[in-house]
Amino acid sequence: MNQDLSIVSLVLHASPIVQLVIAGLMFMSLASWTVIFAKLFGLKRVRGRNDHFEREFWSGRSLQELHEAAATKAETAPMERIFASGMREFLKLRERRLDAGAQLDGARRAMRASFQRELDVIESHLSFLATVGSISPYVGLFGTVWGIMHAFVGLSNLTQVTLATVAPGIAEALVATAIGLFAAIPAVMAYNRFARDIDRLAIQLETFIEEFSNILQRNVGAPATVTPVTAAQGR
Repeated sequence: MNQDLSIVSLVLHASPIVQLVIAGLMFMSLASWTVIFAKLFGLKRVRGRNDHFEREFWSGRSLQELHEAAATKAETAPMERIFASGMREFLKLRERRLDAGAQLDGARRAMRASFQRELDVIESHLSFLATVGSISPYVGLFGTVWGIMHAFVGLSNLTQVTLATVAPGIAEALVATAIGLFAAIPAVMAYNRFARDIDRLAIQLETFIEEFSNILQRNVGAPATVTPVTAAQGR
């Protein structure tokens, strides 16, 4: 007797528990792909905005002009928000006529706090991909084990067992493992790719904090209209 062993047929004839496992894995796979595409375009947008602001920062405009421009923009880069928080704190402390060390320490703390906030936003939903990549194979394996148990229980009522009677039940159970791997592999690959890209962004932001701190240190006490070009030449 010819039996339909297509994936759709195997899923439709699987036990309810296996079908529930497969449905959960398909939902996890769909959610992970949504996160993957959102993170892919989001990181590309962040890199583009950071590069644009960095070019403006070293273009010769004054720090005060850059600070005022950042306050008027609706959409700013993470690097620009870090700059704005450090510059804002630096100007506040300078108005209070604190010593140079206090001004620089305050600006650096403000930038570090802004850096942590930006990094938290950039890393959002990354743990979800790690979770999908780590648990999906085990969820699929649970569905497979349950399906095999269900298949052997059904075979216990038969007087004669052949490969033709065993194969459909085993195939139905193995579909859960296959779908678990289908959900896990892209999630793991995307997590590793995004983790590497985020590390590079973090290094870029930390480098900017150090460079901007050096500019403030060399120009403490000078007017806020000083440009960072002079500091750039001495990097």
